[in-house]
This record gives sequence, structure tokens and C-alpha cells, in this order.
Amino acid sequence: MIDKSKTKFLVFLFFALIAFSSKGQELTRKEYIKKYAPLAVKQMQLHQIPASITIAQGILESGDGNSRLAVKANNHFGIKCHGWEGKKIYADDDKKNECFRNYNNALASFRDHSLFLKKYDRYSFLFDFKINDYKSWAKGLKKAGYATNEKYPEKLIKIIEENFLYKYDSQYDKDHFIAQKRSTYMHFNNIKYVLAEKRETYGQIAQELNLKLVRLQKYNDSENTKFLEEGSIVFIQPKKSRCKARLHISKNNETLYKISQKYGVKLKKLLLRNPNLTNEKLKKGIKVILR
Repeated sequence: MIDKSKTKFLVFLFFALIAFSSKGQELTRKEYIKKYAPLAVKQMQLHQIPASITIAQGILESGDGNSRLAVKANNHFGIKCHGWEGKKIYADDDKKNECFRNYNNALASFRDHSLFLKKYDRYSFLFDFKINDYKSWAKGLKKAGYATNEKYPEKLIKIIEENFLYKYDSQYDKDHFIAQKRSTYMHFNNIKYVLAEKRETYGQIAQELNLKLVRLQKYNDSENTKFLEEGSIVFIQPKKSRCKARLHISKNNETLYKISQKYGVKLKKLLLRNPNLTNEKLKKGIKVILR
């Protein structure tokens, strides 16, 4: 005969272990800072937003990275949709079932946080503050309407000072910022391009550079919506009809598309000049006419 009391106890113990295990996976504040501070510093170098502010907002908005939005949607800053065309997630906030942005990874969330602050005019005055003036930034974010909580500035400042986050602001280098901006774009065949970072998509690059996704895809002869190969060329201007080189000898499994990206030549032009070839993988040693 089955002992019902023992069965109930075992069921209770099972779910208790699951709850304990789940809770054990949560990030501590120290772990959150260690994991995401480098992303905040990188955004500071690129966009002149204090790393201390970015980390503190991430901590506060995501509950040290343990909130549903952070875990399920990589949304560390509670940014709502506001015309967002990407993936979405819904959660209760000021109202029930509100729309929030859903990112592919944490880097996309940190990048979008920077772009969000730079996009809207109401935040523009923040960039007049010095990079180490986290108190003015904290108060300014509340004034600009980032949060409705009246104590939002005090909470950010407390997080920054208790965890010595202001030390990350000292890593800002104005000359490095200028250099970063100058090196954002590279040139080949008189066309501007950038290199894709790890787990980056055309959509993310288009958003960062304030370009329409369809236009960026057209520049690169691609409708790809998945992650790009790290280090791959992404043109941010139309490719040319020709280049200086006349001929290319294919490598094994190389495609006309890869060749068009390598030389900055439109794919349709390569197809016209090489009517005997398609955009399938080529064997090694095939002659491809470039112009």
C-alpha cells in the first residue's frame, strides 16, 4: 500500500530542491558588476556615458541581472518598445502587459541603452556633464523622465558609491574616444565598412549606425537576419560596379557573394560578368572576372 504522506513529502522535497537550485543560479551584485562592467566601459568609450551610471542602472533595473526581462529577453535597462521593430516581450510595469524590447544578447541591450539616451532630445543635456559627474547624470535621468520613481537618483548614487563604481569612470580616455570614432569606419574600394562583432546582426549594426535595415542589407547583397560571422565586412555604403583588380582565383568552397564582399563589387555585376557561374560554392582555382 502506498504511503500517501511519504509521497507528499517527496513531492514537496522535489519542488523545494528545484526552487533552491533555481535560486542558487541567481547572480550576486558582485558577480553582475564583474560580468557586465566591461560592456559599460566599452559603451562609455563609444558614447560618452559614464560607466558607473550604466552599471548602476543595469543593477537597479534588472535586479542584478535576475529579473524576468533580463533573463528571458536580455533587457537590462527596462527599455520599453517605443516603436521597436525587433523581438518583444510583455510584462506588467506602470500598466499591465506592457511591451518591452527583447534582445539577442546582453551586448545588444547595453548598446541600445546608449543609443536610446542619444536618440531622444530630452536626454541631450546629460552629455554636457563631465564623465565623472555621476551625481548630475543620476539626477538628470530622473529629470528627463527615464524613471517615475522620485528616489531614482538617490538609488543610483547609493549603488555607485556602495560598490565604488565611479572607479570605472576613470577608465575614460577622451583621445581614445576620438580614436574610436575615427576608426568606426574603414574604407575599401572607396566604400565605408565596419567589421561585425561576435554574435552581431545586420539589425543591430543598422540601429547603431542609424541606418534602415533594408538599406544595409541591400548594400551587402544579403537578407540575412541571423548572427554574422565575427570579423566579416559590413558595407555601410553601396558597393561599386568594379574594382582595381581584374581577376580573382577562387578558393575551395568560396562563393561569388564572398568574393563580392572581399572586393566591394556588387554581386549582380559579378554574375553578369561570369554567366557560367552561380552563387553556389566554387571549386578551387576557378577564374572569376571582376571587371
